[in-house]
Amino acid sequence: MSLNNAAHWWRTTNHSPGVVSFIRRARRLLPGDPEFGDPLSTAGDGGPRAAARAADRLLGDRNAASREVSLSVLQVWQALSEAVARRPANPEVTLVFTDLVDFSAWSLQAGDDATLVLLRQVARAVEPPLLDAGGHIVKRMGDGIMAVFRNPTVAVRAVLAAKEALRSVDVGGYRPRMRVGIHTGHPQRLAADWLGVDVNIAARVMERATKGGVMISGQTLDLIPQSELDAMGVVAKRARKPMFSPKASGVPADLAIYRLEYS
Repeated sequence: MSLNNAAHWWRTTNHSPGVVSFIRRARRLLPGDPEFGDPLSTAGDGGPRAAARAADRLLGDRNAASREVSLSVLQVWQALSEAVARRPANPEVTLVFTDLVDFSAWSLQAGDDATLVLLRQVARAVEPPLLDAGGHIVKRMGDGIMAVFRNPTVAVRAVLAAKEALRSVDVGGYRPRMRVGIHTGHPQRLAADWLGVDVNIAARVMERATKGGVMISGQTLDLIPQSELDAMGVVAKRARKPMFSPKASGVPADLAIYRLEYS
């Protein structure tokens, strides 16, 4: 076979829809995420993810068999890396969402300079207690954050410490109020992010704290011994849904939400 014929055969085979489809089906039988290679799965740290990002830039053509074969190797590499680290794909974690009450209205009047000063002071006050307790800040979202903890009791202690630290923040006479939602579940971990129903529930739990404070789901509360709540000096009071409020989307109808108050 001449070089020209070989090159033609390779180009034809490499871009054959049938061959590409076969390899994509075969990837579903391999260990790991069969969609490994898209922007969601390759974000964050780690050798396989970095290699996949580089491969995506170098290989370019998304409908080529060579790209799918390369990603198949990286998919297995990523799966083996997680297995060696003994990290379950969807471990039980406690999710923490925070934001500032009426922040948008205040920032509109205060202006960009004051807003930036406030956000920096809030970050310096709130984030260290969360990080010192072993929490991982997944993302920062304007005036709020999403964090993940392995232990629900530790998460609550860290949140209470963060709220206490926030009391020192004052920008031009404005003292921000933080609302927090805490929920425990098994979200889907995808690269550096966490997705899924439990993430949505945690965000909705936070939204119930319309005037600030700490709201916690029944799933999380059930995992915290009463003795720990007593030691923290808090009591959990069932939050009643306002009579005429619309049905919350993305939240189970039987979800119990509690407000943590100091005893």
